[in-house]
Amino acid sequence: MVYTGRGDRGRTDLSSGERVSKNSERIDAYGTLDELNSILGLCAVYGKQDGVEKIQNELHILQAELANREPDTKITQEDVDRLEDRCDYYQRECPPLRDFILAGGCESAAHLHHGRSVARRAERRIVALDEKEQVREEVLTYINRLSDLLFLMARHENSLKDVEEKNPDY
Repeated sequence: MVYTGRGDRGRTDLSSGERVSKNSERIDAYGTLDELNSILGLCAVYGKQDGVEKIQNELHILQAELANREPDTKITQEDVDRLEDRCDYYQRECPPLRDFILAGGCESAAHLHHGRSVARRAERRIVALDEKEQVREEVLTYINRLSDLLFLMARHENSLKDVEEKNPDY
Protein backbone atom coordinates (compact mmCIF):
# COMPACT_ATOMS: atom_id res chain seq x y z
CA MET A 1 0.00 0.00 0.00
CA VAL A 2 1.38 3.43 -0.93
CA TYR A 3 -0.16 5.32 1.98
CA THR A 4 0.22 4.26 5.59
CA GLY A 5 -0.69 7.43 7.47
CA ARG A 6 2.55 7.21 9.49
CA GLY A 7 3.87 10.39 7.87
CA ASP A 8 0.76 12.50 8.36
CA ARG A 9 2.27 14.32 11.35
CA GLY A 10 5.49 15.30 9.55
CA ARG A 11 7.65 12.36 10.64
CA THR A 12 9.06 9.49 8.61
CA ASP A 13 11.04 6.31 9.10
CA LEU A 14 14.68 5.87 8.18
CA SER A 15 15.81 2.46 7.00
CA SER A 16 17.22 1.90 10.48
CA GLY A 17 13.70 2.24 11.90
CA GLU A 18 14.45 5.59 13.53
CA ARG A 19 11.65 8.16 13.20
CA VAL A 20 12.75 11.64 12.15
CA SER A 21 11.19 14.91 11.06
CA LYS A 22 10.55 15.21 7.34
CA ASN A 23 12.40 18.51 7.67
CA SER A 24 15.65 16.90 8.89
CA GLU A 25 18.90 17.47 7.00
CA ARG A 26 19.00 13.78 6.10
CA ILE A 27 15.51 13.73 4.57
CA ASP A 28 16.18 17.04 2.80
CA ALA A 29 19.40 15.64 1.31
CA TYR A 30 18.00 12.42 -0.09
CA GLY A 31 14.72 14.09 -1.05
CA THR A 32 16.67 16.54 -3.21
CA LEU A 33 18.45 13.58 -4.82
CA ASP A 34 15.01 12.14 -5.59
CA GLU A 35 14.02 15.43 -7.25
CA LEU A 36 17.24 15.34 -9.28
CA ASN A 37 16.51 11.78 -10.32
CA SER A 38 13.10 12.86 -11.65
CA ILE A 39 14.69 15.67 -13.64
CA LEU A 40 17.19 13.21 -15.12
CA GLY A 41 14.20 11.14 -16.25
CA LEU A 42 13.13 14.19 -18.28
CA CYS A 43 16.67 14.60 -19.58
CA ALA A 44 16.63 11.01 -20.83
CA VAL A 45 13.40 11.71 -22.74
CA TYR A 46 14.58 14.91 -24.40
CA GLY A 47 18.30 14.34 -24.93
CA LYS A 48 20.62 11.91 -26.60
CA GLN A 49 23.17 11.75 -23.80
CA ASP A 50 24.52 8.34 -22.83
CA GLY A 51 24.72 7.26 -19.23
CA VAL A 52 21.72 9.07 -17.74
CA GLU A 53 20.05 5.83 -16.60
CA LYS A 54 23.28 4.71 -14.91
CA ILE A 55 23.41 8.03 -13.05
CA GLN A 56 19.78 7.59 -12.00
CA ASN A 57 20.63 4.19 -10.53
CA GLU A 58 23.62 5.69 -8.72
CA LEU A 59 21.38 8.39 -7.25
CA HIS A 60 19.24 5.60 -5.78
CA ILE A 61 22.38 4.14 -4.22
CA LEU A 62 23.20 7.55 -2.72
CA GLN A 63 19.64 7.94 -1.43
CA ALA A 64 19.79 4.53 0.25
CA GLU A 65 23.04 5.43 1.96
CA LEU A 66 21.72 8.80 3.11
CA ALA A 67 18.57 7.09 4.41
CA ASN A 68 20.86 5.39 6.95
CA ARG A 69 20.67 2.10 5.14
CA GLU A 70 23.74 0.00 4.61
CA PRO A 71 23.34 -0.70 0.87
CA ASP A 72 25.09 -3.66 -0.73
CA THR A 73 26.54 -1.25 -3.27
CA LYS A 74 28.07 2.13 -2.50
CA ILE A 75 29.37 4.92 -4.70
CA THR A 76 33.12 4.46 -5.08
CA GLN A 77 36.08 6.42 -6.34
CA GLU A 78 35.72 4.46 -9.60
CA ASP A 79 32.25 5.98 -10.04
CA VAL A 80 33.74 9.43 -9.48
CA ASP A 81 36.51 8.65 -11.97
CA ARG A 82 33.90 7.62 -14.57
CA LEU A 83 32.11 10.96 -14.13
CA GLU A 84 35.43 12.77 -14.52
CA ASP A 85 36.14 10.82 -17.72
CA ARG A 86 32.73 11.86 -19.08
CA CYS A 87 33.44 15.47 -18.07
CA ASP A 88 36.75 15.32 -19.95
CA TYR A 89 34.98 13.93 -23.03
CA TYR A 90 32.30 16.64 -23.08
CA GLN A 91 34.89 19.33 -22.33
CA ARG A 92 36.77 18.31 -25.50
CA GLU A 93 33.55 18.22 -27.54
CA CYS A 94 32.32 21.68 -26.52
CA PRO A 95 33.61 25.05 -27.66
CA PRO A 96 35.89 26.75 -25.13
CA LEU A 97 34.06 28.49 -22.32
CA ARG A 98 35.14 32.12 -22.10
CA ASP A 99 32.46 33.59 -19.82
CA PHE A 100 29.41 32.68 -17.78
CA ILE A 101 26.47 31.47 -19.85
CA LEU A 102 22.74 31.66 -19.32
CA ALA A 103 21.04 28.35 -18.55
CA GLY A 104 18.87 27.25 -21.42
CA GLY A 105 19.18 26.82 -25.12
CA CYS A 106 17.46 23.81 -26.65
CA GLU A 107 14.90 21.88 -24.61
CA SER A 108 17.25 19.04 -23.67
CA ALA A 109 19.97 21.48 -22.57
CA ALA A 110 17.48 23.44 -20.47
CA HIS A 111 16.50 20.25 -18.62
CA LEU A 112 20.17 19.40 -18.05
CA HIS A 113 20.81 22.89 -16.68
CA HIS A 114 17.83 22.42 -14.36
CA GLY A 115 19.35 19.13 -13.23
CA ARG A 116 22.69 20.84 -12.66
CA SER A 117 21.14 23.45 -10.39
CA VAL A 118 19.27 20.80 -8.39
CA ALA A 119 22.49 18.77 -8.13
CA ARG A 120 24.15 21.85 -6.62
CA ARG A 121 21.29 22.18 -4.13
CA ALA A 122 21.60 18.48 -3.29
CA GLU A 123 25.30 19.06 -2.68
CA ARG A 124 24.52 21.91 -0.27
CA ARG A 125 22.03 19.69 1.56
CA ILE A 126 24.56 16.85 1.81
CA VAL A 127 27.22 19.25 3.09
CA ALA A 128 24.77 20.47 5.76
CA LEU A 129 24.18 16.85 6.78
CA ASP A 130 27.94 16.21 6.78
CA GLU A 131 28.42 19.07 9.23
CA LYS A 132 26.28 17.15 11.75
CA GLU A 133 26.83 13.52 10.79
CA GLN A 134 29.83 12.51 8.72
CA VAL A 135 29.06 11.59 5.12
CA ARG A 136 31.54 9.51 3.15
CA GLU A 137 33.89 11.58 1.00
CA GLU A 138 32.92 9.69 -2.16
CA VAL A 139 29.31 10.85 -1.73
CA LEU A 140 30.34 14.50 -1.55
CA THR A 141 32.79 14.18 -4.44
CA TYR A 142 30.31 12.29 -6.62
CA ILE A 143 27.55 14.90 -6.34
CA ASN A 144 30.04 17.71 -7.00
CA ARG A 145 31.29 16.00 -10.18
CA LEU A 146 27.76 15.20 -11.26
CA SER A 147 26.78 18.87 -11.34
CA ASP A 148 29.88 19.59 -13.45
CA LEU A 149 28.94 16.76 -15.81
CA LEU A 150 25.36 17.98 -16.19
CA PHE A 151 26.65 21.46 -17.05
CA LEU A 152 28.92 20.03 -19.74
CA MET A 153 26.18 17.76 -21.06
CA ALA A 154 23.90 20.81 -21.43
CA ARG A 155 26.60 22.66 -23.33
CA HIS A 156 27.11 19.61 -25.55
CA GLU A 157 23.39 19.37 -26.33
CA ASN A 158 23.37 23.01 -27.41
CA SER A 159 26.49 22.47 -29.48
CA LEU A 160 25.01 19.42 -31.22
CA LYS A 161 21.88 21.38 -32.10
CA ASP A 162 23.81 24.51 -33.15
CA VAL A 163 22.11 26.56 -30.42
CA GLU A 164 24.22 29.57 -29.52
CA GLU A 165 25.00 29.98 -25.85
CA LYS A 166 24.13 33.40 -24.49
CA ASN A 167 26.15 35.34 -21.95
CA PRO A 168 24.60 37.41 -19.18
CA ASP A 169 24.30 41.12 -19.80
CA TYR A 170 26.30 42.87 -17.11
